[in-house]
Amino acid sequence: MEPMPLPLFLILLCGVIVAAAVTIWLATHAGVPLPVLAIGLLLAAGVARLFTRVE
Repeated sequence: MEPMPLPLFLILLCGVIVAAAVTIWLATHAGVPLPVLAIGLLLAAGVARLFTRVE
């Protein structure tokens, strides 16, 4: 497996940061309190972790 080129990694990292910022902005703009958003995201991450477990 070849290593990922640095420019591609940095572009992907910037994309993830921008997507997170847009998500937080849209949620606050829609009136969703940040603690509710955080709990929802933690639950979604937990469910995703359960479905992607490899044993």
